[in-house]
Amino acid sequence: MTTVDQPSLFSTLPPPVQSPSSLIAGCPLSDEALQTWKQRIVTFQHHVQTTGSVQQGNLFDDVTQITLPDWVRSAEVDSDNIDPFTLPQQNTEFWRWKINDVGIAALYFVIDYQATLLLYVGETVKSNQRWKGEHDCKRYLMNYVSAHRSLNLPVQVNISFWAKAPVQTRPRQRLESALIRKWRSPFNKENWEFWGTPFVGGN
Repeated sequence: MTTVDQPSLFSTLPPPVQSPSSLIAGCPLSDEALQTWKQRIVTFQHHVQTTGSVQQGNLFDDVTQITLPDWVRSAEVDSDNIDPFTLPQQNTEFWRWKINDVGIAALYFVIDYQATLLLYVGETVKSNQRWKGEHDCKRYLMNYVSAHRSLNLPVQVNISFWAKAPVQTRPRQRLESALIRKWRSPFNKENWEFWGTPFVGGN
């Protein structure tokens, strides 16, 4: 009898982290551990960028046929038209200078451009207000940047917006979910099982 493990999308990539606790939040990362964590994700995302859409159904073709609902397939097709790395960059503190402008419906991407690493995918109906105030991702970013600073490693975290997002909430959220699945952005909870949670702890 053949045992079927959950495969990675590409046979050349390292396997997913088996438990979100394999990298313990709040504990300092070594230079090697941080670089290895980043490189695994960069390698995956580079494959996505160069090969196009990730078809989730291909993961388990040897086990069972998975039929995706029409709205999932539609969102995944739409997600192929968005390359987060080509969008204009903004400082993550941008909202401080746009107090009177609530912004527009948008998808946004938090990226470490030094590593070409997409960290987080989000959606908002008010692009200039969503990042204001409390946001879990802001804490993860603070921990991420602090880890780099303590190890004297270069880091350049900025945010980019895709301004053609649907105004209606459900279609926009479906597109966000498709992009999270596609890029496996490590700060989105949906992907913690793949990469662990080294930057989630702290206040």
